[in-house]
Amino acid sequence: MYYSNGNYEAFARPRKPKNVDQKSAYIVGTGLAGLAAAVFLIRDGQMKGENIHLLEELPLAGGSLDGINRPDIGFITRGGREMENHFECMWDMYRSIPSLEIEGASYLDEYYWLDKDDPNSSNCRLIHQRGDRVESDGEYTLGDTSKEIVQLILTSENRIEGQTIEDYFSNEFFESNFWYYWSTMFAFEKWHSLAEMRRYAMRFIHHIDGLPDFSALKFNKYNQYDSMVKPILSYLSDHGVDIQYGTQVRNIEVDFADEQKVAKKMILTVDGQADEIALTENDLVFVTNGSITESSTYGDHHTPAPVTHRLGGSWNLWENLAQQSPEFGHPKVFYAELPERSWFISATATIENTYVDPYIERLTRRDLHDGKVNTGGIITITDSNWLMSFAIHRQPHFKEQTPNETTVWIYGLYSDTIGNFIPKKITECTGEEITQEWLYHLGVPESMIPKLAKQESINTNPVYMPYITSYFMPRHKGDRPDVVPAGSKNLAFIGNFAESLTRDVVFTTEYSVRTAMEAVYSLLGVERGVPEVFNSIYDLRELLQAIYYLNDKKKIEELDLPIHGLLEKVGRKKIQGTLIEELLEEANLL
Repeated sequence: MYYSNGNYEAFARPRKPKNVDQKSAYIVGTGLAGLAAAVFLIRDGQMKGENIHLLEELPLAGGSLDGINRPDIGFITRGGREMENHFECMWDMYRSIPSLEIEGASYLDEYYWLDKDDPNSSNCRLIHQRGDRVESDGEYTLGDTSKEIVQLILTSENRIEGQTIEDYFSNEFFESNFWYYWSTMFAFEKWHSLAEMRRYAMRFIHHIDGLPDFSALKFNKYNQYDSMVKPILSYLSDHGVDIQYGTQVRNIEVDFADEQKVAKKMILTVDGQADEIALTENDLVFVTNGSITESSTYGDHHTPAPVTHRLGGSWNLWENLAQQSPEFGHPKVFYAELPERSWFISATATIENTYVDPYIERLTRRDLHDGKVNTGGIITITDSNWLMSFAIHRQPHFKEQTPNETTVWIYGLYSDTIGNFIPKKITECTGEEITQEWLYHLGVPESMIPKLAKQESINTNPVYMPYITSYFMPRHKGDRPDVVPAGSKNLAFIGNFAESLTRDVVFTTEYSVRTAMEAVYSLLGVERGVPEVFNSIYDLRELLQAIYYLNDKKKIEELDLPIHGLLEKVGRKKIQGTLIEELLEEANLL
Protein backbone atom coordinates (compact mmCIF):
# COMPACT_ATOMS: atom_id res chain seq x y z
CA MET A 1 0.00 0.00 0.00
CA TYR A 2 1.29 3.45 -0.88
CA TYR A 3 0.01 7.02 -1.11
CA SER A 4 -0.59 9.08 -4.22
CA ASN A 5 -1.82 12.52 -5.18
CA GLY A 6 -3.10 14.18 -8.31
CA ASN A 7 -5.59 12.61 -10.71
CA TYR A 8 -3.35 10.12 -12.52
CA GLU A 9 -4.15 7.25 -10.18
CA ALA A 10 -7.51 8.72 -9.18
CA PHE A 11 -8.84 7.83 -12.60
CA ALA A 12 -6.98 4.52 -12.97
CA ARG A 13 -8.67 1.15 -12.63
CA PRO A 14 -6.48 -1.44 -10.88
CA ARG A 15 -6.05 -4.92 -12.25
CA LYS A 16 -7.62 -7.81 -10.40
CA PRO A 17 -5.47 -8.83 -7.42
CA LYS A 18 -3.88 -12.25 -7.55
CA ASN A 19 -5.94 -15.12 -6.06
CA VAL A 20 -8.77 -12.80 -4.95
CA ASP A 21 -11.34 -15.38 -6.08
CA GLN A 22 -9.99 -17.75 -3.42
CA LYS A 23 -10.37 -15.17 -0.66
CA SER A 24 -13.24 -14.10 1.55
CA ALA A 25 -13.70 -11.22 3.97
CA TYR A 26 -15.26 -10.82 7.41
CA ILE A 27 -15.92 -7.21 8.42
CA VAL A 28 -16.74 -6.53 12.06
CA GLY A 29 -19.09 -3.56 12.33
CA THR A 30 -21.27 -1.81 9.77
CA GLY A 31 -20.30 1.76 10.56
CA LEU A 32 -18.92 3.82 7.71
CA ALA A 33 -15.51 2.14 7.95
CA GLY A 34 -17.00 -1.35 7.64
CA LEU A 35 -19.31 -0.36 4.79
CA ALA A 36 -16.44 1.37 2.98
CA ALA A 37 -14.23 -1.70 3.35
CA ALA A 38 -16.90 -3.77 1.60
CA VAL A 39 -17.15 -1.21 -1.21
CA PHE A 40 -13.39 -1.18 -1.81
CA LEU A 41 -13.22 -4.98 -1.71
CA ILE A 42 -15.80 -5.08 -4.50
CA ARG A 43 -14.78 -2.10 -6.62
CA ASP A 44 -10.98 -2.16 -6.42
CA GLY A 45 -10.29 -5.61 -4.98
CA GLN A 46 -12.83 -7.17 -7.37
CA MET A 47 -13.87 -9.68 -4.73
CA LYS A 48 -17.19 -11.42 -5.23
CA GLY A 49 -19.93 -9.91 -3.11
CA GLU A 50 -21.08 -13.28 -1.81
CA ASN A 51 -17.59 -13.77 -0.30
CA ILE A 52 -17.95 -10.63 1.84
CA HIS A 53 -19.62 -10.93 5.26
CA LEU A 54 -20.52 -7.92 7.40
CA LEU A 55 -21.11 -8.78 11.07
CA GLU A 56 -23.20 -6.29 13.06
CA GLU A 57 -24.27 -6.60 16.70
CA LEU A 58 -27.20 -4.18 16.27
CA PRO A 59 -30.32 -4.67 14.15
CA LEU A 60 -29.40 -1.65 11.99
CA ALA A 61 -26.33 -0.67 9.95
CA GLY A 62 -24.61 2.70 9.93
CA GLY A 63 -22.83 2.92 13.27
CA SER A 64 -22.55 6.58 14.25
CA LEU A 65 -24.12 7.65 10.94
CA ASP A 66 -27.64 7.49 12.23
CA GLY A 67 -31.01 9.13 11.94
CA ILE A 68 -34.19 7.27 12.76
CA ASN A 69 -37.86 7.76 13.54
CA ARG A 70 -38.16 5.52 16.58
CA PRO A 71 -41.78 4.40 16.90
CA ASP A 72 -41.70 4.70 20.69
CA ILE A 73 -40.25 8.24 20.99
CA GLY A 74 -39.95 9.95 17.58
CA PHE A 75 -37.12 11.44 15.52
CA ILE A 76 -33.58 11.22 16.81
CA THR A 77 -30.01 11.71 15.61
CA ARG A 78 -27.09 11.28 17.95
CA GLY A 79 -24.81 13.68 16.08
CA GLY A 80 -23.99 15.31 12.78
CA ARG A 81 -21.14 15.08 10.30
CA GLU A 82 -19.36 18.10 8.87
CA MET A 83 -17.72 17.47 5.50
CA GLU A 84 -15.52 19.43 3.11
CA ASN A 85 -14.24 19.23 -0.43
CA HIS A 86 -10.89 17.62 0.48
CA PHE A 87 -12.17 14.34 1.85
CA GLU A 88 -10.20 12.59 -0.85
CA CYS A 89 -10.91 8.97 0.07
CA MET A 90 -14.59 9.45 0.86
CA TRP A 91 -15.42 11.23 -2.39
CA ASP A 92 -13.37 8.59 -4.24
CA MET A 93 -15.73 5.99 -2.79
CA TYR A 94 -19.01 7.88 -3.26
CA ARG A 95 -18.32 8.54 -6.95
CA SER A 96 -19.01 4.81 -7.40
CA ILE A 97 -22.18 4.65 -5.28
CA PRO A 98 -25.41 5.21 -7.27
CA SER A 99 -27.71 7.93 -6.00
CA LEU A 100 -31.08 6.80 -4.66
CA GLU A 101 -32.56 10.23 -5.44
CA ILE A 102 -31.39 10.98 -8.99
CA GLU A 103 -31.48 8.34 -11.72
CA GLY A 104 -28.18 7.86 -13.52
CA ALA A 105 -26.21 9.91 -10.98
CA SER A 106 -23.73 8.88 -8.31
CA TYR A 107 -24.12 9.93 -4.71
CA LEU A 108 -21.16 12.28 -5.26
CA ASP A 109 -23.04 13.88 -8.17
CA GLU A 110 -26.12 14.31 -6.00
CA TYR A 111 -24.12 15.84 -3.16
CA TYR A 112 -22.12 18.11 -5.49
CA TRP A 113 -25.19 19.46 -7.25
CA LEU A 114 -26.94 20.11 -3.95
CA ASP A 115 -23.99 22.16 -2.73
CA LYS A 116 -23.89 24.11 -5.99
CA ASP A 117 -27.58 24.98 -5.73
CA ASP A 118 -27.56 25.64 -1.98
CA PRO A 119 -24.03 26.33 -0.70
CA ASN A 120 -23.53 26.21 3.04
CA SER A 121 -22.96 29.26 5.23
CA SER A 122 -23.97 30.59 8.63
CA ASN A 123 -25.42 34.00 9.42
CA CYS A 124 -24.97 33.56 13.15
CA ARG A 125 -22.41 31.46 14.99
CA LEU A 126 -22.30 32.84 18.56
CA ILE A 127 -25.15 34.14 20.72
CA HIS A 128 -25.47 35.24 24.36
CA GLN A 129 -27.75 37.20 26.67
CA ARG A 130 -30.83 35.19 25.72
CA GLY A 131 -30.68 35.23 21.95
CA ASP A 132 -28.50 38.22 21.02
CA ARG A 133 -25.71 37.68 18.55
CA VAL A 134 -22.24 38.24 20.04
CA GLU A 135 -20.99 41.54 18.62
CA SER A 136 -17.59 40.14 17.68
CA ASP A 137 -19.09 37.07 15.97
CA GLY A 138 -17.14 36.48 12.77
CA GLU A 139 -13.82 37.48 14.34
CA TYR A 140 -11.36 35.16 16.03
CA THR A 141 -10.37 37.71 18.75
CA LEU A 142 -7.12 35.83 19.38
CA GLY A 143 -4.92 38.88 19.81
CA ASP A 144 -1.36 37.89 20.66
CA THR A 145 -2.43 34.30 21.36
CA SER A 146 -2.48 33.64 17.60
CA LYS A 147 1.26 33.08 18.05
CA GLU A 148 0.48 30.09 20.26
CA ILE A 149 -1.29 28.37 17.34
CA VAL A 150 1.62 29.12 15.00
CA GLN A 151 4.10 27.75 17.54
CA LEU A 152 2.00 24.61 18.06
CA ILE A 153 2.02 23.85 14.33
CA LEU A 154 5.81 24.31 14.26
CA THR A 155 6.27 21.85 17.15
CA SER A 156 6.92 18.18 16.37
CA GLU A 157 4.10 15.84 17.39
CA ASN A 158 6.64 13.61 19.16
CA ARG A 159 7.33 16.43 21.65
CA ILE A 160 3.68 16.84 22.71
CA GLU A 161 2.55 13.22 23.01
CA GLY A 162 0.26 12.78 25.98
CA GLN A 163 -0.14 16.53 26.58
CA THR A 164 -3.53 18.18 26.89
CA ILE A 165 -4.73 21.37 25.21
CA GLU A 166 -4.84 23.04 28.63
CA ASP A 167 -1.20 22.11 29.25
CA TYR A 168 -0.15 24.27 26.31
CA PHE A 169 -2.42 27.27 25.77
CA SER A 170 -2.68 30.40 27.93
CA ASN A 171 -5.83 31.43 29.79
CA GLU A 172 -6.32 34.29 27.30
CA PHE A 173 -6.57 31.82 24.44
CA PHE A 174 -9.59 30.12 26.01
CA GLU A 175 -11.44 33.46 26.18
CA SER A 176 -11.23 33.99 22.40
CA ASN A 177 -14.00 33.46 19.87
CA PHE A 178 -11.59 31.09 18.14
CA TRP A 179 -11.80 28.67 21.07
CA TYR A 180 -15.61 28.88 21.13
CA TYR A 181 -15.71 28.15 17.39
CA TRP A 182 -13.11 25.40 17.61
CA SER A 183 -14.25 23.60 20.76
CA THR A 184 -17.94 23.48 19.92
CA MET A 185 -17.55 22.73 16.21
CA PHE A 186 -15.16 19.81 16.72
CA ALA A 187 -16.17 18.90 20.34
CA PHE A 188 -12.70 19.58 21.72
CA GLU A 189 -12.39 20.13 25.45
CA LYS A 190 -9.42 21.45 27.44
CA TRP A 191 -8.31 18.01 28.67
CA HIS A 192 -8.22 16.55 25.16
CA SER A 193 -5.17 15.66 23.09
CA LEU A 194 -2.94 18.58 22.11
CA ALA A 195 -1.46 16.42 19.34
CA GLU A 196 -4.92 15.90 17.85
CA MET A 197 -5.64 19.63 17.98
CA ARG A 198 -2.37 20.25 16.14
CA ARG A 199 -3.36 17.72 13.50
CA TYR A 200 -6.71 19.46 13.05
CA ALA A 201 -5.06 22.86 12.66
CA MET A 202 -2.73 21.47 10.01
CA ARG A 203 -5.39 19.38 8.27
CA PHE A 204 -7.90 22.21 7.81
CA ILE A 205 -5.66 25.25 7.51
CA HIS A 206 -7.06 25.87 4.02
CA HIS A 207 -10.45 26.56 5.64
CA ILE A 208 -9.29 29.15 8.15
CA ASP A 209 -11.36 31.83 6.42
CA GLY A 210 -14.47 29.65 6.28
CA LEU A 211 -14.71 28.43 9.87
CA PRO A 212 -16.45 31.44 11.47
CA ASP A 213 -19.29 31.41 8.92
CA PHE A 214 -19.15 27.67 8.08
CA SER A 215 -18.76 28.36 4.36
CA ALA A 216 -16.00 25.73 4.55
CA LEU A 217 -18.56 23.00 5.27
CA LYS A 218 -20.93 20.86 3.26
CA PHE A 219 -23.92 18.89 4.51
CA ASN A 220 -26.26 16.18 3.25
CA LYS A 221 -29.80 16.83 2.13
CA TYR A 222 -31.28 14.54 4.79
CA ASN A 223 -30.03 12.86 7.97
CA GLN A 224 -26.88 10.75 7.78
CA TYR A 225 -28.60 7.39 7.63
CA ASP A 226 -30.95 8.26 4.77
CA SER A 227 -28.35 10.26 2.84
CA MET A 228 -25.09 8.37 3.40
CA VAL A 229 -25.82 4.84 4.59
CA LYS A 230 -28.79 3.75 2.49
CA PRO A 231 -27.03 4.29 -0.88
CA ILE A 232 -24.10 2.09 0.24
CA LEU A 233 -26.41 -0.62 1.56
CA SER A 234 -28.21 -0.63 -1.79
CA TYR A 235 -24.88 -0.93 -3.62
CA LEU A 236 -23.77 -3.83 -1.42
CA SER A 237 -27.13 -5.55 -1.80
CA ASP A 238 -26.85 -5.29 -5.59
CA HIS A 239 -23.51 -7.09 -5.34
CA GLY A 240 -24.80 -9.89 -3.13
CA VAL A 241 -22.93 -8.95 0.05
CA ASP A 242 -23.97 -10.88 3.17
CA ILE A 243 -24.93 -8.68 6.16
CA GLN A 244 -25.59 -10.52 9.42
CA TYR A 245 -27.34 -8.49 12.13
CA GLY A 246 -27.59 -9.53 15.77
CA THR A 247 -24.04 -10.86 15.51
CA GLN A 248 -21.47 -9.87 18.12
CA VAL A 249 -17.82 -10.80 17.60
CA ARG A 250 -16.44 -11.38 21.09
CA ASN A 251 -12.88 -12.35 20.23
CA ILE A 252 -10.56 -13.17 17.35
CA GLU A 253 -7.82 -15.64 18.16
CA VAL A 254 -4.55 -14.72 16.45
CA ASP A 255 -1.61 -17.03 15.82
CA PHE A 256 1.83 -15.46 16.32
CA ALA A 257 4.56 -17.46 14.60
CA ASP A 258 7.63 -16.60 12.50
CA GLU A 259 7.03 -12.87 13.15
CA GLN A 260 3.68 -13.15 11.43
CA LYS A 261 0.15 -12.61 12.68
CA VAL A 262 -2.68 -14.75 11.34
CA ALA A 263 -6.28 -14.57 12.56
CA LYS A 264 -7.26 -18.22 13.08
CA LYS A 265 -10.65 -18.23 14.81
CA MET A 266 -13.55 -15.85 15.30
CA ILE A 267 -15.68 -16.31 18.42
CA LEU A 268 -19.20 -14.93 18.12
CA THR A 269 -22.62 -14.67 19.66
CA VAL A 270 -25.33 -14.90 17.00
CA ASP A 271 -28.87 -14.08 18.14
CA GLY A 272 -27.85 -15.04 21.68
CA GLN A 273 -26.18 -18.32 20.70
CA ALA A 274 -22.43 -19.00 20.88
CA ASP A 275 -20.72 -19.73 17.57
CA GLU A 276 -17.24 -19.97 16.03
CA ILE A 277 -15.74 -19.44 12.58
CA ALA A 278 -12.43 -21.08 11.65
CA LEU A 279 -10.18 -18.79 9.60
CA THR A 280 -7.30 -19.27 7.17
CA GLU A 281 -4.91 -16.77 5.58
CA ASN A 282 -7.42 -16.45 2.74
CA ASP A 283 -10.05 -15.14 5.18
CA LEU A 284 -9.42 -11.43 5.56
CA VAL A 285 -10.69 -9.91 8.82
CA PHE A 286 -11.39 -6.18 9.22
CA VAL A 287 -12.10 -5.09 12.80
CA THR A 288 -13.82 -1.87 13.84
CA ASN A 289 -12.23 -1.55 17.27
CA GLY A 290 -14.03 0.73 19.71
CA SER A 291 -17.00 3.00 19.05
CA ILE A 292 -18.03 6.49 20.16
CA THR A 293 -21.74 5.60 20.11
CA GLU A 294 -21.45 2.14 21.68
CA SER A 295 -23.78 1.65 24.66
CA SER A 296 -25.96 4.67 23.82
CA THR A 297 -29.08 4.95 25.98
CA TYR A 298 -32.25 6.83 25.07
CA GLY A 299 -34.61 8.94 27.11
CA ASP A 300 -37.71 10.72 25.89
CA HIS A 301 -39.58 13.95 26.49
CA HIS A 302 -40.45 12.92 30.04
CA THR A 303 -37.50 10.67 30.92
CA PRO A 304 -33.74 11.35 31.13
CA ALA A 305 -31.44 9.09 29.12
CA PRO A 306 -30.02 6.56 31.63
CA VAL A 307 -26.38 7.06 32.57
CA THR A 308 -24.27 4.00 31.73
CA HIS A 309 -20.63 2.96 31.63
CA ARG A 310 -21.20 -0.41 29.95
CA LEU A 311 -18.42 -1.13 27.48
CA GLY A 312 -20.39 -2.97 24.81
CA GLY A 313 -19.27 -5.30 22.05
CA SER A 314 -16.73 -3.23 20.10
CA TRP A 315 -14.78 -2.22 23.21
CA ASN A 316 -14.80 -5.73 24.68
CA LEU A 317 -13.58 -7.15 21.38
CA TRP A 318 -10.73 -4.63 21.32
CA GLU A 319 -9.83 -5.50 24.91
CA ASN A 320 -9.70 -9.20 24.05
CA LEU A 321 -7.48 -8.51 21.05
CA ALA A 322 -5.23 -6.14 23.02
CA GLN A 323 -4.59 -8.88 25.60
CA GLN A 324 -3.00 -10.95 22.84
CA SER A 325 -0.46 -8.33 21.71
CA PRO A 326 0.61 -4.77 22.66
CA GLU A 327 0.66 -4.07 18.92
CA PHE A 328 -3.15 -4.21 19.00
CA GLY A 329 -3.33 -1.00 21.04
CA HIS A 330 -4.43 0.10 24.49
CA PRO A 331 -8.19 0.68 24.59
CA LYS A 332 -8.33 1.81 28.24
CA VAL A 333 -6.51 5.01 27.25
CA PHE A 334 -9.64 6.08 25.42
CA TYR A 335 -12.53 4.92 27.63
CA ALA A 336 -11.33 4.44 31.21
CA GLU A 337 -10.87 7.99 32.51
CA LEU A 338 -13.32 10.30 30.76
CA PRO A 339 -13.87 13.36 33.02
CA GLU A 340 -17.33 13.95 34.46
CA ARG A 341 -17.38 17.32 32.66
CA SER A 342 -17.19 15.62 29.23
CA TRP A 343 -19.89 15.86 26.60
CA PHE A 344 -22.26 12.90 27.04
CA ILE A 345 -25.72 14.16 26.01
CA SER A 346 -27.25 15.23 22.73
CA ALA A 347 -30.95 15.63 22.02
CA THR A 348 -33.24 15.90 19.02
CA ALA A 349 -36.18 18.28 19.29
CA THR A 350 -39.09 18.08 16.85
CA ILE A 351 -40.98 21.38 16.81
CA GLU A 352 -44.59 21.47 15.70
CA ASN A 353 -45.55 24.89 17.13
CA THR A 354 -44.49 27.59 14.65
CA TYR A 355 -44.52 30.16 17.47
CA VAL A 356 -40.85 29.25 17.99
CA ASP A 357 -39.89 29.84 14.35
CA PRO A 358 -39.32 33.64 14.58
CA TYR A 359 -36.85 33.19 17.45
CA ILE A 360 -34.76 30.98 15.17
CA GLU A 361 -35.25 32.95 11.96
CA ARG A 362 -34.09 36.21 13.54
CA LEU A 363 -30.71 34.50 14.02
CA THR A 364 -30.50 32.65 10.71
CA ARG A 365 -32.28 35.36 8.65
CA ARG A 366 -33.68 32.48 6.59
CA ASP A 367 -36.99 30.72 6.06
CA LEU A 368 -37.00 27.53 8.13
CA HIS A 369 -39.18 25.64 5.68
CA ASP A 370 -37.85 26.48 2.21
CA GLY A 371 -35.80 23.26 1.99
CA LYS A 372 -32.48 25.13 2.03
CA VAL A 373 -29.62 25.70 4.47
CA ASN A 374 -30.78 27.00 7.86
CA THR A 375 -28.21 27.50 10.62
CA GLY A 376 -25.45 26.17 8.34
CA GLY A 377 -23.96 24.32 11.32
CA ILE A 378 -24.14 24.83 15.05
CA ILE A 379 -25.02 28.05 16.86
CA THR A 380 -23.22 28.21 20.21
CA ILE A 381 -24.56 29.94 23.34
CA THR A 382 -21.42 31.39 24.90
CA ASP A 383 -22.96 32.18 28.31
CA SER A 384 -24.67 28.78 28.65
CA ASN A 385 -23.54 26.88 31.74
CA TRP A 386 -23.77 23.70 29.67
CA LEU A 387 -22.04 25.44 26.74
CA MET A 388 -25.10 24.50 24.71
CA SER A 389 -25.07 24.51 20.91
CA PHE A 390 -27.80 23.67 18.42
CA ALA A 391 -28.11 23.07 14.69
CA ILE A 392 -31.01 23.06 12.25
CA HIS A 393 -30.16 21.38 8.97
CA ARG A 394 -32.14 21.54 5.76
CA GLN A 395 -35.75 20.72 6.47
CA PRO A 396 -37.17 18.18 6.24
CA HIS A 397 -34.24 16.37 7.87
CA PHE A 398 -36.35 13.20 7.76
CA LYS A 399 -38.59 12.45 4.80
CA GLU A 400 -41.39 11.51 7.19
CA GLN A 401 -41.63 15.04 8.66
CA THR A 402 -44.82 17.01 8.11
CA PRO A 403 -44.49 20.36 6.24
CA ASN A 404 -44.29 22.63 9.32
CA GLU A 405 -42.21 20.33 11.52
CA THR A 406 -38.63 21.33 12.34
CA THR A 407 -36.00 19.05 13.84
CA VAL A 408 -33.27 20.63 15.97
CA TRP A 409 -30.10 18.92 17.14
CA ILE A 410 -28.96 20.13 20.58
CA TYR A 411 -25.92 19.28 22.67
CA GLY A 412 -24.13 20.53 25.78
CA LEU A 413 -20.36 20.30 25.90
CA TYR A 414 -20.25 20.40 29.72
CA SER A 415 -22.06 17.69 31.68
CA ASP A 416 -21.14 18.56 35.28
CA THR A 417 -22.80 21.99 35.66
CA ILE A 418 -26.40 23.00 36.32
CA GLY A 419 -28.28 24.93 33.64
CA ASN A 420 -29.07 28.65 33.60
CA PHE A 421 -32.84 28.07 33.64
CA ILE A 422 -33.11 24.42 34.70
CA PRO A 423 -31.23 23.80 37.98
CA LYS A 424 -29.92 20.40 36.89
CA LYS A 425 -27.01 18.89 35.02
CA ILE A 426 -27.87 18.08 31.41
CA THR A 427 -27.27 14.38 32.15
CA GLU A 428 -30.15 14.51 34.67
CA CYS A 429 -32.63 16.23 32.36
CA THR A 430 -35.67 14.99 30.51
CA GLY A 431 -36.26 16.07 26.94
CA GLU A 432 -38.77 18.62 28.20
CA GLU A 433 -36.20 20.17 30.56
CA ILE A 434 -33.56 20.37 27.82
CA THR A 435 -36.20 22.07 25.66
CA GLN A 436 -36.90 24.64 28.37
CA GLU A 437 -33.20 25.45 28.73
CA TRP A 438 -32.90 25.89 24.95
CA LEU A 439 -35.98 28.12 24.71
CA TYR A 440 -34.62 30.26 27.55
CA HIS A 441 -31.40 30.89 25.64
CA LEU A 442 -33.37 31.67 22.46
CA GLY A 443 -35.03 34.52 24.32
CA VAL A 444 -38.55 33.10 24.58
CA PRO A 445 -40.40 34.92 27.42
CA GLU A 446 -39.98 32.92 30.62
CA SER A 447 -43.74 32.86 31.19
CA MET A 448 -44.18 31.07 27.83
CA ILE A 449 -41.42 28.49 28.23
CA PRO A 450 -43.26 25.81 30.27
CA LYS A 451 -46.23 25.84 27.88
CA LEU A 452 -44.13 25.74 24.68
CA ALA A 453 -41.93 22.96 26.04
CA LYS A 454 -44.88 20.60 26.37
CA GLN A 455 -44.85 17.55 24.10
CA GLU A 456 -47.86 18.91 22.19
CA SER A 457 -45.60 21.69 20.83
CA ILE A 458 -42.10 20.19 20.97
CA ASN A 459 -41.00 16.59 21.42
CA THR A 460 -37.37 16.22 22.52
CA ASN A 461 -35.48 12.96 22.87
CA PRO A 462 -32.14 12.89 24.74
CA VAL A 463 -29.45 10.28 24.20
CA TYR A 464 -26.55 9.45 26.53
CA MET A 465 -23.30 8.42 24.82
CA PRO A 466 -20.65 7.40 27.36
CA TYR A 467 -17.76 7.36 24.86
CA ILE A 468 -18.66 10.14 22.41
CA THR A 469 -15.44 12.13 23.00
CA SER A 470 -13.11 9.16 23.53
CA TYR A 471 -11.33 9.78 20.19
CA PHE A 472 -9.69 12.89 21.61
CA MET A 473 -8.25 11.53 24.85
CA PRO A 474 -4.48 12.19 25.16
CA ARG A 475 -2.53 9.31 23.73
CA HIS A 476 0.92 8.05 22.85
CA LYS A 477 2.23 6.20 19.84
CA GLY A 478 0.98 2.62 19.94
CA ASP A 479 -2.22 3.35 21.85
CA ARG A 480 -4.08 2.88 18.58
CA PRO A 481 -3.14 -0.19 16.52
CA ASP A 482 -1.79 0.30 13.02
CA VAL A 483 -4.36 -0.28 10.31
CA VAL A 484 -2.37 -3.37 9.35
CA PRO A 485 -0.08 -4.43 12.21
CA ALA A 486 3.44 -5.45 11.24
CA GLY A 487 3.52 -9.02 9.93
CA SER A 488 -0.26 -9.37 9.71
CA LYS A 489 -1.36 -11.64 6.89
CA ASN A 490 -5.14 -11.36 7.20
CA LEU A 491 -6.05 -8.99 10.07
CA ALA A 492 -6.62 -5.23 9.84
CA PHE A 493 -8.11 -2.52 12.06
CA ILE A 494 -10.44 0.10 10.61
CA GLY A 495 -12.20 3.17 11.89
CA ASN A 496 -11.18 6.12 14.04
CA PHE A 497 -9.36 4.05 16.66
CA ALA A 498 -6.93 2.65 14.07
CA GLU A 499 -3.68 4.47 13.30
CA SER A 500 -3.31 5.65 9.72
CA LEU A 501 0.20 6.59 8.66
CA THR A 502 -1.06 9.88 7.21
CA ARG A 503 -1.64 13.29 8.80
CA ASP A 504 -5.39 12.76 8.81
CA VAL A 505 -7.64 13.44 11.81
CA VAL A 506 -10.16 11.38 13.76
CA PHE A 507 -13.84 12.20 14.35
CA THR A 508 -14.34 12.54 10.60
CA THR A 509 -16.09 10.45 7.98
CA GLU A 510 -12.93 10.74 5.90
CA TYR A 511 -10.82 8.96 8.50
CA SER A 512 -13.24 6.02 8.58
CA VAL A 513 -13.11 5.65 4.80
CA ARG A 514 -9.34 6.22 4.65
CA THR A 515 -8.55 3.42 7.11
CA ALA A 516 -10.87 1.07 5.22
CA MET A 517 -9.16 1.90 1.94
CA GLU A 518 -5.71 1.42 3.44
CA ALA A 519 -6.71 -1.92 4.97
CA VAL A 520 -8.21 -3.36 1.78
CA TYR A 521 -5.39 -2.14 -0.46
CA SER A 522 -2.79 -3.54 1.95
CA LEU A 523 -4.24 -7.01 2.50
CA LEU A 524 -5.19 -7.53 -1.15
CA GLY A 525 -2.20 -5.76 -2.73
CA VAL A 526 -4.39 -3.47 -4.81
CA GLU A 527 -2.19 -1.71 -7.36
CA ARG A 528 -3.59 1.77 -6.85
CA GLY A 529 -2.47 4.52 -4.50
CA VAL A 530 -4.51 5.68 -1.52
CA PRO A 531 -5.03 9.44 -1.95
CA GLU A 532 -2.71 11.51 0.23
CA VAL A 533 -4.19 14.06 2.63
CA PHE A 534 -4.57 17.45 0.94
CA ASN A 535 -1.22 19.22 1.32
CA SER A 536 -2.51 22.66 2.32
CA ILE A 537 -0.16 22.88 5.31
CA TYR A 538 2.79 22.85 2.89
CA ASP A 539 1.35 25.58 0.66
CA LEU A 540 2.86 29.01 1.37
CA ARG A 541 -0.26 30.71 0.05
CA GLU A 542 -2.44 28.92 2.60
CA LEU A 543 -0.03 29.74 5.42
CA LEU A 544 -0.01 33.44 4.58
CA GLN A 545 -3.79 33.45 4.32
CA ALA A 546 -3.98 31.78 7.73
CA ILE A 547 -1.88 34.57 9.27
CA TYR A 548 -4.29 37.15 7.82
CA TYR A 549 -7.48 35.50 9.09
CA LEU A 550 -6.17 34.30 12.46
CA ASN A 551 -5.32 37.92 13.20
CA ASP A 552 -8.77 39.17 12.15
CA LYS A 553 -7.68 40.52 8.75
CA LYS A 554 -4.82 42.74 9.93
CA LYS A 555 -2.06 43.86 7.57
CA ILE A 556 1.61 43.04 8.16
CA GLU A 557 2.41 46.42 9.65
CA GLU A 558 -0.22 45.82 12.35
CA LEU A 559 1.24 42.47 13.39
CA ASP A 560 4.07 41.70 15.78
CA LEU A 561 5.23 38.69 13.82
CA PRO A 562 8.62 37.62 12.37
CA ILE A 563 7.36 38.25 8.84
CA HIS A 564 6.94 41.95 9.67
CA GLY A 565 10.44 42.19 11.08
CA LEU A 566 11.86 40.49 7.98
CA LEU A 567 10.20 43.04 5.70
CA GLU A 568 11.48 45.90 7.80
CA LYS A 569 14.99 44.48 7.57
CA VAL A 570 15.12 43.93 3.82
CA GLY A 571 12.91 46.91 2.96
CA ARG A 572 9.70 47.02 0.98
CA LYS A 573 11.54 48.11 -2.15
CA LYS A 574 13.50 44.85 -2.17
CA ILE A 575 10.36 42.80 -2.71
CA GLN A 576 8.61 45.08 -5.19
CA GLY A 577 7.80 43.26 -8.40
CA THR A 578 8.73 39.89 -6.89
CA LEU A 579 6.79 36.72 -6.19
CA ILE A 580 7.01 37.51 -2.46
CA GLU A 581 5.11 40.76 -2.95
CA GLU A 582 2.57 39.00 -5.11
CA LEU A 583 1.95 36.30 -2.51
CA LEU A 584 1.61 38.82 0.32
CA GLU A 585 -0.87 40.87 -1.70
CA GLU A 586 -2.92 37.76 -2.57
CA ALA A 587 -3.11 36.99 1.15
CA ASN A 588 -4.23 40.59 1.86
CA LEU A 589 -1.23 41.08 4.12
CA LEU A 590 -0.04 44.07 2.05
